[in-house]
Amino acid sequence: MTKTARIYQKPKNAMQSGRARTDRWIVEFEPVRQQQADPLTGWAGGDATTNQLRMSFPTLEAATGYAEREGLAFHVVAAPERKLKLQAYADNFR
Repeated sequence: MTKTARIYQKPKNAMQSGRARTDRWIVEFEPVRQQQADPLTGWAGGDATTNQLRMSFPTLEAATGYAEREGLAFHVVAAPERKLKLQAYADNFR
């Protein structure tokens, strides 16, 4: 069974104005099977620990190189296009 990885660029946090660590590329493994509800507690869980694994790389080439070296099937998710809303302070009074 081949593991599938998702490679994406970390988006900017919507709650903060800074863009720290948004240049990093993240490699996450896709879930192999759906999580099961525990009959006693009702919590969702499973035996696949790769869902908890998240690796960070400085460039896209480093992330894809790791996936190819480890024999992982992967797909790259493009970062959303950055939209600038240019607005002047005087626009508040129109």
